[in-house]
Amino acid sequence: MLPPTTHARTQRWRGPGLRNVGRAIVTIGGLILLWQAVVWATGVAPYILPAPRVVAVAWLGRPDYLLTNAAVTAAEMLLGLLFGGALGAASAILIASLAPARRWLMPVLVVSQAVPVFALAPVLVLWMGYGMASKVAMATLIIYFPVAAAFLDGLRRTEPGWLDLAQVMTQNRWAIIRTVRIPAALPALASGLRVATAVAPIGAVIGEWVGSGAGLGFVMLHANGRAQTDLMFAALATLSALALITYFAVDWGLRRALPWQPETVLDETRS
Repeated sequence: MLPPTTHARTQRWRGPGLRNVGRAIVTIGGLILLWQAVVWATGVAPYILPAPRVVAVAWLGRPDYLLTNAAVTAAEMLLGLLFGGALGAASAILIASLAPARRWLMPVLVVSQAVPVFALAPVLVLWMGYGMASKVAMATLIIYFPVAAAFLDGLRRTEPGWLDLAQVMTQNRWAIIRTVRIPAALPALASGLRVATAVAPIGAVIGEWVGSGAGLGFVMLHANGRAQTDLMFAALATLSALALITYFAVDWGLRRALPWQPETVLDETRS
C-alpha cells in the first residue's frame, strides 16, 4: 500500500498526463478536420494544399524513408537538449554565483538571441560540415537561452528566509548554492527545459535546410524542390508528431524526477 500522500501524488502524475494526451489528440483531430474543411471549401489545388487523405497515402507509401530520417532529426534534437540544457544550467549557476562570470556571460546570453538563427546556420555548416555536428550545435544554441534564463531566474528568486537560515548554519557560499539555491530553483529549470523541448526541432530542421544529407528538414527541402507537396506535408506531420512525443516524454520525466511543484503543495493543502 502506498502512503496517502504518495498515492495522491501518483494519481496527480497520471491524471494530468492522461488529460494532456487526450487534449492533444482532440486538438490534432480538430485541426485535421479544419484542414479538410479548408480543402473542400476552397477547392485548392493538391500541389498547394493536399488533403489529409493524400498526405496519409504519401506517408504510408514511404514509411521507412520518413522514419529513418525522423530518427536522425530526433537524435539531433536529443543531443541538442543534452548539451544546451547542461550548458544553460552551468551558465546560470556561474552567473548567479560569481560577479565576474555575470559580467562576462550575460552579454553571451543576450547575443545568443540577438543574432538570427538563419545567419548562424551557414557558418556552423561551413565550420562543422554537413553531418550531425552542425545541426546539434544549432539546436544547442536555440535551447541554451531558455534553460539559462529560466534557471537563472529561479536561482535569483530563492526564498530569503532559506538563505538567512543557511548562512547561519554555514558560511560556505558553494554549499549554500548546492544545498539551498539549486534545489529551490529546480522547478524553474524544469520550466526552461519544457520550453527548450518545444523549440528544439527548430534548430535541427534549420540546420538540415542549410545543408544535410538526412533528416526531416532534408526530406521537406527536396520534396519541395521536386513539387512533391504531399511528401513534404507527410514529413511535416512526422516532425510535429516527433515534437509532441518528445515534449510529453520530457514533461513526464521532469514530473517524475521533480515531483515537488508549487501546485502540488497547494493541492495537498486543500486536500
